[in-house]
Amino acid sequence: MTFSIIVAIANNRGIGKNNQLLFHLPEDLKYFKRITSGHPVIMGKNTWDSLPIKPLPGRTNIVLNREMNLLPCQCEVLASVDEVKQYCETLGNEECFIIGGGEVYKTFLPLADKLYITRVEKEFEADTFFPEFNNDQWKLTSSEENFSEKEGFKYFFELWKRQS
Repeated sequence: MTFSIIVAIANNRGIGKNNQLLFHLPEDLKYFKRITSGHPVIMGKNTWDSLPIKPLPGRTNIVLNREMNLLPCQCEVLASVDEVKQYCETLGNEECFIIGGGEVYKTFLPLADKLYITRVEKEFEADTFFPEFNNDQWKLTSSEENFSEKEGFKYFFELWKRQS
């Protein structure tokens, strides 16, 4: 079982503001759905609260939260990283996805083997940021350039793999 992170980030590493995504890219939402469908998704309570549809369909939804007061939420509420690891092991799924927010990304980055990054070529005002990561520990294995006519910026679907 491996942990993978999936995130959309701006040039300034911004990922959110006021518990909302910084931009709306339908292509990125389709990419997110295609990559994560059939896999467990792990998130913090704020990310859970911000979801327009709960739970995310076709995925086991896991909320990392020390307080167990989310029930009934049609999700698994787990209090620690160790509980998340143990639970994910029981699912028998090869890849579990970390989908946010900022603190959850920071916690799981050292445990992740892959980073699925949608990198937007624009800066946005943000209050939540993706943690810095050492490029020496990661190898960019694919990058697909795209352009949003509606938003007027380039973005890239990138896959980074941890180097052994």
